[in-house]
Amino acid sequence: MGKPLSIDLRERVLASIDGGLSCRQAAARFGVSASSAIRWRDRQRREGSAAPRPQGGDQRSGRIEAHAPVILSLVEETPDITLAELQARLHEHGIAAGIGTLWRFFACLQRLHR
Repeated sequence: MGKPLSIDLRERVLASIDGGLSCRQAAARFGVSASSAIRWRDRQRREGSAAPRPQGGDQRSGRIEAHAPVILSLVEETPDITLAELQARLHEHGIAAGIGTLWRFFACLQRLHR
């Protein structure tokens, strides 16, 4: 993922738009995509700022971590259970989880217990 464009550039593009240029004209003047200028303008109107939002970070692990007691009890029941088998057993409990999600769950759990 690339770095967000600077707030200074965003403000200059938005100032040009406020000064009468269209989003596309302002984007061309400053060498940014028209879609970026349009998004920044829309965001400035809705939120009052076009500053970049934080990037990255885990957005979904809380969903699977909420089921940690069930997952760990299944692993305790069958210590050599594969991720595919665990996925199937979780499905029986009404829990949808991908193999990669389960792998990350255990990788995170392992890091916590070092």
